[in-house]
Amino acid sequence: MPGSEPGGHPLQNRVTPFGEIVATPARGTLMGNRGGCFHDGKQRLGRRRWVSRRWITCLLEYRGWHREVMTPGRYTELFFLDEATAFAAGHRPCALCRRGDFERFVAAWLAGNPGSGLTRAGGIDPIDRVLHGERTRRDVTPRVLARAGDLPAGVFVATSGDPGRALLWTGKALLPWAAGGYGSPLQVGKGQSVTVLTAASVVRAFAAGYVAGVHPSGM
Repeated sequence: MPGSEPGGHPLQNRVTPFGEIVATPARGTLMGNRGGCFHDGKQRLGRRRWVSRRWITCLLEYRGWHREVMTPGRYTELFFLDEATAFAAGHRPCALCRRGDFERFVAAWLAGNPGSGLTRAGGIDPIDRVLHGERTRRDVTPRVLARAGDLPAGVFVATSGDPGRALLWTGKALLPWAAGGYGSPLQVGKGQSVTVLTAASVVRAFAAGYVAGVHPSGM
């Protein structure tokens, strides 16, 4: 599991599709961070939920490197059910341990967002600025409404009947998200109106060809 407090309670380091950080014993398939350390010496979170605009997702294992989760003064490790969840929460692939995915994402993001005026020569910082603007505005800007059938697979949505439940759109059905995996498919009409949780620029990157990884329970 993604680390425990000395008393055996799970740490608050698991991220939901809404971007919230919660405590659960379920293990994720990806790790990540939000640019630095925002936990205290007792592995607890304060009011902060990020340090910089560089929010990334990493492999759980890489080159045999080992970390003690939430070491005091080190960056705050976060965990995600899968890549689709991480994208909905505002994270993108790490350029080091996930270099191939990073390059594919940048290419798809640029192709899907030609109006941004950005190019590969500008590096990742301009894209991170756009992503950070989208994630920090999510609480003050009304979310986008769309028809499920118009969205690419891998996007997270919510319905008006249950706005607090995150649902993964597979291209055919909606899968209820849970910390340990996805629930049974909900059959919906492609014309059903849904609220989009995944940032608009990332949705366009998916439409341009980037395929987000999904937990085995969602396949």
